[in-house]
Amino acid sequence: MSLLESYGLRLQRKRWRLRALRKRRELRAIADRTGAIGSQDVLLFCTIRNERIRLPYFLKYYRDLGVRHFLFVDNASNDGTRDYLVEQPDVSLWSTSASYKRARFGMDWMNWLLRKHGHGHWCLTVDADEFLVYPFSDTRPLEALTDWLDASSIRTFPAMLIDMYPKGRIDAVTYREGDNPFEIANWFDSGNYVFKRNDKLRELWIQGGPRARAFFAKRPERAPALNKIPLVRWHRAYTYVSSTHMLLPRGLNQIYEEWGGEKASGCLLHAKFLHTFSAKAEEELIRRQHYAASHEYRAYAKGLRDNPDFWCKWSEKYINWRQLEILGLMSKGNWA
Repeated sequence: MSLLESYGLRLQRKRWRLRALRKRRELRAIADRTGAIGSQDVLLFCTIRNERIRLPYFLKYYRDLGVRHFLFVDNASNDGTRDYLVEQPDVSLWSTSASYKRARFGMDWMNWLLRKHGHGHWCLTVDADEFLVYPFSDTRPLEALTDWLDASSIRTFPAMLIDMYPKGRIDAVTYREGDNPFEIANWFDSGNYVFKRNDKLRELWIQGGPRARAFFAKRPERAPALNKIPLVRWHRAYTYVSSTHMLLPRGLNQIYEEWGGEKASGCLLHAKFLHTFSAKAEEELIRRQHYAASHEYRAYAKGLRDNPDFWCKWSEKYINWRQLEILGLMSKGNWA
């Protein structure tokens, strides 16, 4: 990379940090319990809208993994999400009715809260339908993973997004509050993924899976990105650039070994495709608050009207993290 390109990235990072500073004015504290955060606590950051039905299991899942405090931004929910979160003793909540799109799809709000409250902590930034699975996650808490990452001088932990879906129509089984979504959506694509390295920001761009084959078969380059870096030992100088796909400084994105071997990585099991999804897709199509004039949700709405079924003969039923490692979708690296 030339000196001019390197300087341009520094200016870009400064710009995103200044945007986050300005966008903090859009946030109103509803329940600020950040004073209870301990110096070694793992924190979770999430922007949310109308996800009340998901919250009980989401919170339980991450509490069981070892998250000690949750920081939510509620973007004008009207389904009881805000009232539910206010009652949770380990949750700090901010509210805004400002444009999700004009806040760079919520990342300006997240970058501000990460800068203010995440400095020095391991911070997990996820959506309400994303569930982190990492090597030994069935027996070792997040703290064991972050301790190993610290000892190995590793600042970021990547996770590939794995779209989960049921066998048959996604609206055939009703998801109920508190249920494990993966008792319904327990199938995934074991292959059908494309990996491409971006030399400018050093991230590994991943596309494919059921959304690519079901909704973007004619234009696979427009399929959603599946590469994520959700877990970061945060520093106030860092910033997310595009969702949690990539960060600045760009060295944080180098999640692969240059000289052979594999770095440790995980997966985010994506519980998007439950019976609630069709209504959600129609709502977001009307709101038009998502990337590229909501082209992704236009594809969803059209495809779901025709055939809301992702299952095919190549689908694989989810068992555990070891299965994902065998398939090459995640790696324990040299963590034993």
